Amino acid sequence: MMPFTVTAQDPACGARLGVIDTPHGRVSTPAFMPVGTQGTVKALTPEQVGSLGAEIILGNTYHLMLRPGHRLIAGLGGLHRFMHWPHPILTDSGGFQVYSLGNLRTMTEEGATFQSHIDGSRHVLTPETAVEIQEALGSDIMMCLDECIAYPAPRRDTERALGRTARWAARCKASRQNASQALFGIVQGGCDRELRRRGVEEIAGIGFDGYALGGLSVGEPKELLRETVAETAPLLPADRPRYLMGVGTPADIVEGVYHGIDMFDCVMPTRSARNGLLFTNGEKVVIKNARYREDGSPLDSRCDCYTCQNYSRAYLRHLYVAGEILAMVLNTIHNLRHYLHLMERIRNALREGRYAEFRKGFFKERSAAPQEE
Repeated sequence: MMPFTVTAQDPACGARLGVIDTPHGRVSTPAFMPVGTQGTVKALTPEQVGSLGAEIILGNTYHLMLRPGHRLIAGLGGLHRFMHWPHPILTDSGGFQVYSLGNLRTMTEEGATFQSHIDGSRHVLTPETAVEIQEALGSDIMMCLDECIAYPAPRRDTERALGRTARWAARCKASRQNASQALFGIVQGGCDRELRRRGVEEIAGIGFDGYALGGLSVGEPKELLRETVAETAPLLPADRPRYLMGVGTPADIVEGVYHGIDMFDCVMPTRSARNGLLFTNGEKVVIKNARYREDGSPLDSRCDCYTCQNYSRAYLRHLYVAGEILAMVLNTIHNLRHYLHLMERIRNALREGRYAEFRKGFFKERSAAPQEE
């Protein structure tokens, strides 16, 4: 069982401070994992990602199995060596990517049959092959294959996916060969309170190194997403890490931590950076806007990142409007640092026993700041 220690808990809520020990190092929780879909966090070197405060990143099973191939990566020493990232890596199972293929995939009890988005070639992903691929990649934390469904969906479809996810989870656990790689189970159930509770019971009954809430941020209203997290997170085993998959605005993270979530990932900071949407304390900046053309101030005067310490909003706007590659680099540095600094602030508040107070101040600051459309 992967070592996980809760070192502090806020008595006013479910928020908790902890440490996960992996073969490639420790991860302080609550943690945000930058997404390195194809063995890279887009626009940055691994050294830059680490310097921003990331202790763990996420890799994508679906994409890496298709290109360059998990066997090639294994033959070159595994994903850590292949991408020059010596720290912990979590790999997802590919379930969400298969779900997103829509008409290009078919789900059966055996697994998922799908066409590659790259060349149209046909592939089959089963619980057993999902684990085999992740073991070949050598990730520190592997995810069970699950069936994700869209919102809204008929209850019978949600119930079917819930049962299949549990059966696949048992097959994933039975097929695991390398005990040094942790395996997390995924709880499905849509936004149905009863089905989520049943999902927790079934997945926890199998027994895993950690537990994730999947199938969220797939079109449901924000209020319903947060309500589902608030109701389900406390049901997950308290002695294991709790992971909220693919949900990741700063506000979502602050709320998730409040209810006991330990791990987060999302493409939002990096994707938004490439699209010119930058996060600051309480404000979203659309850097292409003409109002920044002559703005000599830093993007965020309270940010300690390389971008904010050295460049003006006017320069960042110039780079973005001119289509310069440096725009993506500097924007990504800032957005990721914003997220990772938020996690540091969260952990400090937990360490000092004032998380409920921190959360209140966070939302008060956001409501008072101007928000760009």
